[in-house]
Order: sequence, then structure tokens, then C-alpha cells
Amino acid sequence: MKNILFIVGSLREGSFNHQLAAKAEQALAGKANVTYLDYKEVPVFNQDLETPVLPSVAKVREAIQAADAIWIFSPIYNFAIPGSVKNLLDWASRALDLSDPTGPSALQDKVVTVSSVANGGHDQLFAAYQALLPFIRTQVVGDFTGTRVNDEAWGTGELVLTDEAQASLEKQAEQLLAAL
Repeated sequence: MKNILFIVGSLREGSFNHQLAAKAEQALAGKANVTYLDYKEVPVFNQDLETPVLPSVAKVREAIQAADAIWIFSPIYNFAIPGSVKNLLDWASRALDLSDPTGPSALQDKVVTVSSVANGGHDQLFAAYQALLPFIRTQVVGDFTGTRVNDEAWGTGELVLTDEAQASLEKQAEQLLAAL
């Protein structure tokens, strides 16, 4: 069974994107093993911190390398990739052997897809990921799923997907698995 690593762009436990990830995990049930990346301890990228490799960075790299694919669940911050996710990708895209900066990274050739819950800005967010992910040498697959927060969720804290959004998420899961 394939291993898929989920990266949730909001560090808040009950975030709507974390809830979307849980729904994607259900769509993959019995078809893939899912793990969630804990990257809260990764510092802001700084070349001065690259050697020796920080334990938090080593842990993230090992989790990424062990995965067959990565699925990012991204909120939209100012019509862009959240800083926490961009920082993580900056660290993970650095060469594993710094004596060869063009050498492979933990992300090298990883199959990646992206989904997002937000009330606007999906086109801008997805364009940013579509530009960044190939540049850092990943393989982007699938139709990205973007959905809005249901109105009642602002009071209840519970994300409820429309049938269309659920079908899109399930299709994305199938596309990701097919790419493996």
C-alpha cells in the first residue's frame, strides 16, 4: 500500500483545512496509508542553520522521503501560499548534500497535489503552487480541489462539503493514486 504524507497549511488543530484533510483521508481509506506531517518546530529558513542539520529539519526530510506522495491542504493567506507552508517547502527543497546545491532534495520527484478551503482566492493560490512545485522539482498531479467554508461552520466550527466538493476531493484522491 502506498504512503501519502499530508501537509496541512494551517497549524490550528481544528482548522477547516485540517478537516478537509480528514475527509481526504476517508477517501483514501483502504487504498493508501496516510500520515500527517508535524512541522511546527521547523524554524524560519536561514542558511546559517543548514549545517549541522537541525533535528526538526531532519525529521521532516525523513517523513517526506518515506512518502510516495504528498497532499497539501492549504489555506489562503493574502491570496498566496501561507508562510508556514512556503517555509517548509523552502527547507525541504534544499539539496540533501550541500556540497552539490543542484543535487536531489527530500522533495525530489515527489508526486504532489493541493487542496484548499477558503472563501476566495483559490485561483491565485493554485497558480502560486503550480509555479512553485515544478520549480522545486516535484511532479504536480490531479485537479486541485478548492472549496468554500460553509456558512454555518463559522459558528459550529464544522466543515461540511457540498456534494460537488466531496466528488472533487474523491476524484483528486483517485488521480493521486493513479499517478503512483
